[in-house]
Amino acid sequence: MTTALTISNVILWLLVAGLAVTVMALARQVGILHERIAPAGALMVSGGPKVGEASTVIEVSDIDGKDISIGGIRSDAKSSLVFFLSPSCPVCKTLLPVLKSARKDEADWLEVLLTSDGEISEQMKFVEEYSLGDFPYILSTDLGLAYQVGKLPFAVLIDHEGIIRSKGLVNSREHLESLFEAKERGVASVQEYIAAQSD
Repeated sequence: MTTALTISNVILWLLVAGLAVTVMALARQVGILHERIAPAGALMVSGGPKVGEASTVIEVSDIDGKDISIGGIRSDAKSSLVFFLSPSCPVCKTLLPVLKSARKDEADWLEVLLTSDGEISEQMKFVEEYSLGDFPYILSTDLGLAYQVGKLPFAVLIDHEGIIRSKGLVNSREHLESLFEAKERGVASVQEYIAAQSD
């Protein structure tokens, strides 16, 4: 009886040791995979003005009738994040808290402008429902055509000198923050920065 108990304990400890080694090997593999997987930035699109080019100056008005100039040199030295959205876009709606947070946290260097097109009554309802009254909210088909926006949500980051610093499809907080990171690093996208670092 004692011999069987001793043998079973030895086998149990061998199994525990084997399991510990297996868990350590798996943890190492997870660490290696984590290092290999690059962060996903905003999806760059080929159409429209290119990153690094001067943005065309476009004069528009927000839904309150205030004139806004997009592109060109800004006297307040702030960058402009032009965020294209639609009241019928569910992903756009999930990003509204992120935009509100970015507007507040990055207020010293960034102005966030929301832009859409369509019926003004629908847009006004959308602004009211999601408490977007603090944002400049622009209704302009020409703006979307100028940047060749094909899918939403889409964002363009223009610096205070009117140069497009980053742009792309933005489906998450990480995508939005990648636009800021690309501007800070002086690259067109986070993917470009990672590729340069790996060379």
